[in-house]
Amino acid sequence: MNILLINHYAGSPQLGMEFRPYYMAREWQKAGHEVLIVGATFSHLRKRQPQASDETIDGVHYRWVKTNEYKGNGVGRIRSMFSFVWQLKYRYKKILNGFVPDVVIASSTYPLDNYPAKRIADHYGAKYIYEIHDLWPLSPMELGGYSPKHPFIRVMQRAEDFAYANVDAVVSMLPKAIDHAEERGLPREKFYYVPNGIVEEDWENPESISDSMRSEIENIRTKFGFIVGYLGGHAISNSLDSFIDAAKILSDKRIAFVLVGNGVEKQRLVQRAADENINNVFFFEPIPKLQVPNLLSLMDLLFIGWKKNPLYRFGISPNKIFDYEMSGKPIVHAVDAANDPVAEAGCGISVEPENAEAIADAIIKLASMSREDLQILGGKGQEFVLKNHTYSVLADKFIKVFEKLSK
Repeated sequence: MNILLINHYAGSPQLGMEFRPYYMAREWQKAGHEVLIVGATFSHLRKRQPQASDETIDGVHYRWVKTNEYKGNGVGRIRSMFSFVWQLKYRYKKILNGFVPDVVIASSTYPLDNYPAKRIADHYGAKYIYEIHDLWPLSPMELGGYSPKHPFIRVMQRAEDFAYANVDAVVSMLPKAIDHAEERGLPREKFYYVPNGIVEEDWENPESISDSMRSEIENIRTKFGFIVGYLGGHAISNSLDSFIDAAKILSDKRIAFVLVGNGVEKQRLVQRAADENINNVFFFEPIPKLQVPNLLSLMDLLFIGWKKNPLYRFGISPNKIFDYEMSGKPIVHAVDAANDPVAEAGCGISVEPENAEAIADAIIKLASMSREDLQILGGKGQEFVLKNHTYSVLADKFIKVFEKLSK
C-alpha cells in the first residue's frame, strides 16, 4: 500500500520530537509499504527545522510544507496550523507530486488536518484514518481553561465532529477515547487502540552520555547510595513539585533525586530547591534520545507523575513510561487515569497524584528492597514492553487496521 501520513509536527531522532510518525513509517516500509510523511517546516517540538523540500531520513521520505515560525501558543501557532491545513487542502496535488495514496492518515494532534485528509482520500479513492494523540478541543478546554464558546475551540470542535462523521477508522493512543468519540458521533466499531512504545534498536546500541555527566551522577551515588530519576519535560502537567516535596520529606535519608530535561517550569523548580535548601535534588540538562538507555541505567528507581485532571479518564500513553519500563528499573507512578502501564506490568508502585507523602512512602518501600528484588521488579516492566509496546508490534496493529479497511 501507499500510505500518506499527515503530521504538522512530524520529527525524527535527528530533528527532534515528535517521533511516532518516523518509527511507524520505518516499520511500515519494512513490511513492504511505501510511506510519505507530510509535515510543516516549523514545529515548536523540534531541535532542528527542515527546509521546504523533500528529505529522506534513514529511508523515511518526508515532504515539508512551508509555514511560519512562532513562539508559545499564541496567534503565531494558530496561523501556522491554518497555513499548513489550507495548503494541503487546496494544493495537495502539487504537494503530493505524483504520490497516489491508498491510505490517508490525519495525525497532527489538532483535528484540522482531517479536512484535507478527507479531500485527498476522496480524490484518490483511498481510506481515511484519524489518529488521536490528544483529544482536541477537549484538551485545551480542560487543561487550558478555554470556554466551549471560544472561537478557536468552536473551529476545532467542528473539525473533530467532521472527522468522526466521515472517517473510515480512528486509531487512538488513548484506550478510553472511544467513550468521548462515541458521544461525538463515532460508531464504536470504527475505533482502534494503538498506544506509544519503544524502538528496540535504540536499546541495542545506545550512545554514551558525556563523561562529565556520568562523573557527576557517580559522585551523587557515592554520596547518597540510592538515586531516584526523572527524565523528561519540566512542565506543570509533569507534577514535579510533588516529586521535590517528596525529596524534602526524605532529606534525612541517603536518597538523591535527579531530574534530567527542560521546560517552562525548570528555572522555577531549580530556584525553589535552592531557596528551600533541598540538598538532595539535582538538575541536569536534556540529553539526546539515543543516550537515554545509558542514563537510565545509572538510576535505581524512576518517577513519573501527573496532575489530577479529569481528562485522564480517557487514558494516558506517555513515551517516557515505556522507556522507563524498557530500562528494567522499578517505577513510582503518581497517577489517576483510565489505564496504568506500571500497574499492568507489575513493575513498581502506583500512588495518588500530587501526594508527596504517598510518593515518599513508595520510594522508601522500594529503596529498602534488595538489589536482586529491584531487578526482578524492573524486569517485569521490560518483559511487558517487549511483548506489547515495541514499534514492530504497534506498526503491525496499525497495518491490521489498513487490511481490515481494504476488505
